[in-house]
Amino acid sequence: MITGNYVIKTGRTIQEAVQLAIEELNTDLDQVKIDILEEPAKGLLGFISGKPAKVKVTLKATPSDVVREFLQDLINVMGVEGRVTVKEEEANLLRAEFKGPNMGVLIGRRGQTLDSIQYIAGLVLNKKYPDKYYRVIVDTEDYRKKREETLVQLAKNIAYKAVRLGKDIALEPMNPYERRIIHSALQGDARVTTHSEGEEPYRKVIISVK
Repeated sequence: MITGNYVIKTGRTIQEAVQLAIEELNTDLDQVKIDILEEPAKGLLGFISGKPAKVKVTLKATPSDVVREFLQDLINVMGVEGRVTVKEEEANLLRAEFKGPNMGVLIGRRGQTLDSIQYIAGLVLNKKYPDKYYRVIVDTEDYRKKREETLVQLAKNIAYKAVRLGKDIALEPMNPYERRIIHSALQGDARVTTHSEGEEPYRKVIISVK
């Protein structure tokens, strides 16, 4: 019997019941929690009677489950109508996306609200799994892609301006994710170099003329 994320199974032995449950859940032994509900009863002359072993085998929460549950609870508390999808793109990278009719409130000014949500989601996940570092990207309405395109164009424009004026130009403070976009956009530019200065959250990219 499957109920939510667990299965209750019976078998002649505990091992047999667990194996049946694992096969039905299509998972591995290290991905489940096992609760023994009933021990198999021995009958007359030591034979096992008709009373089998009964176990409850529950799937352990995956990193995707943890992020999805946290973000869904968060928008429910905020009173925002929507749902959350999470995909594990790499071994240590999860991409979460909000979907709903009014996601602008989750983006905030220049993505600051979305960045804060992303930061907290990463903290929650890495606290749950301290032995492995996970990166979490939170997005909605393709904001990250649009913002990246804007930053790449900004980097090129400021680089052109720096060369024309012959002096270094400092950009506005950005988070690490956005600074990496600027550095990457100008990495192959033979006219300028980039580096970051300052302390978080006021750390900024400096575009310097070679």
